[in-house]
Amino acid sequence: MRQSSVRGDRSRRRREPDAQELGWDDGLYADGGLPPDAPGWTPADDGVPPEDGDTSADGGHRKGGRPRRGKGRKVLRWTAFSLAVLIVGGAGAGYWYYEHLNANLRKAPRSLGGGGLKKPDPNAFGQSPLNILLLGSDGRNSAENIKLGGARQDADRKPLADVQMLLHVSADRSNMSVVSIPRDTRVTIPQCTDPKTHQVYPQTSAAINQSLQHGGPGCTLATWQELTGVYIDHFMMVDFSGVVSMADAIGGVPVCVDNNVYSHDSKGHGSGLKLTKGTHSVKGVQALQWLRTRYGFEDNTDIGRAKAQHMYMNSMVRQLKKGTKLTDPGQLRDLAEAATKSLTVDDGLDTVKKLYDLGGDLNRVPTKRITMVTMPWQYSPDESYVMPKPGDAEATFALLRNDTALDGKDKKKKATPEPKASTPKGELKVVVQNGTNSTVNGPVSGRAAVIQQRLAGLGYGAAGTDPALTTQADTTITYRDKGLRGDALALAKALGLPKDAVRESSSATGMRLVIGNDWRTGSAYPKTSGDDKSADKAPDSADALNGEDSKACMKVNPQYSF
Repeated sequence: MRQSSVRGDRSRRRREPDAQELGWDDGLYADGGLPPDAPGWTPADDGVPPEDGDTSADGGHRKGGRPRRGKGRKVLRWTAFSLAVLIVGGAGAGYWYYEHLNANLRKAPRSLGGGGLKKPDPNAFGQSPLNILLLGSDGRNSAENIKLGGARQDADRKPLADVQMLLHVSADRSNMSVVSIPRDTRVTIPQCTDPKTHQVYPQTSAAINQSLQHGGPGCTLATWQELTGVYIDHFMMVDFSGVVSMADAIGGVPVCVDNNVYSHDSKGHGSGLKLTKGTHSVKGVQALQWLRTRYGFEDNTDIGRAKAQHMYMNSMVRQLKKGTKLTDPGQLRDLAEAATKSLTVDDGLDTVKKLYDLGGDLNRVPTKRITMVTMPWQYSPDESYVMPKPGDAEATFALLRNDTALDGKDKKKKATPEPKASTPKGELKVVVQNGTNSTVNGPVSGRAAVIQQRLAGLGYGAAGTDPALTTQADTTITYRDKGLRGDALALAKALGLPKDAVRESSSATGMRLVIGNDWRTGSAYPKTSGDDKSADKAPDSADALNGEDSKACMKVNPQYSF
């Protein structure tokens, strides 16, 4: 997004970053920048119109547009990409083709932000959730990307990550939650080092889409980890090229509008999308127009555009689940080619085989258990950018950290009496570890010793400390032996910790208390005001959309109807 004053035009209370920087995220779908031969193209589309073309690299808000979603774009990529991955196994590709696809992939380090979070311990069944950061880059580093993305004057600018979505697959692979963030959300970007030039970018506060300019996607991943407290296993970043090819290879995707729509006006605003009321199957450039349309949907802001992208992505997933267009080896190979050529992945996803395995994990999730939300947000006091909404944003992130589905449909555990402590407090061996090693705020020294002394005062005389620093968002008590649950619950109660801080893990040794970044001061566990970490579904402000909602239809703005 571009930063500029967002005051004025109160009729559209939502602002958003704009089309020119759009990139795979906001870019691929942003208004402006259609190729000259695209349906509905006008000279104004060859680049970004003045109102939408603020090119400041800070990604701030722009008049008339509101920040908000930017998830659909990402999801689109993930979907097409996952399909392409599945394709390789089903198309009977030879080893040479496998190596060819591997060579198509661009690779980059997973994280550039220093130590960062430790991967959580697996649950009692040895299962671990999977978190993948999906990024859309607005880079114009090729003639094809410039043709699709427009804004030729930005060809030499470092790309921005205008679309950012965190995809969380539950440990048991029963559900998937996708959280996007408005691209101009002001966050702390940790210190990052460019792996190619070795340039060090100091810690700063800026729009989250700028994190990509601080060394690459690994810095964006580090920023997300610091913001959410969620350990992220992998990232996948997609650029403009290959989008139309992917859409064509997949075949038409059904979309719906509640009225005639023509995304075009006398000032050159619009994607050129022109549809009559009802359901249409879109592909190719028309699919691209749908994904980029802002002027014409709802209040002509990024909020409506994102919702349209979510509808497209859900529809695509449903099509793929039905096996649509997966019987033609030629189409499958085309999709695999387009997807791998447009992808940058972390060094842990550096082969098609790994992507294939990942696709298998994603494919296990039923469509009805896919939930997409936007991080709850609010405007800054001067309305020049957005920031996480107090309480609701943290509650959303806590659900991911606790591996709780955002749709609220996790099976409720039967209310059974919890076991009582079986070990005398003075004999219970507890290892206390300092988990406050934040890459942004730095560690708080002596936290393990402070809490160990508190435990001693409570009668836990056998508690000791581990001098090693770690990083963790929430304070937890882990244990392995089921027989220790009663003791762990008693320990949590003594310290004032919530029950969900107590977790059985197949990799735990003994009982371990890690003091997280939620408890950086004092010996008494702080009460969270407004941050509902015990919630069992996403807050209403996250505006959840279910993957099986086949009746969703975009509301057309009357100004762009015909």
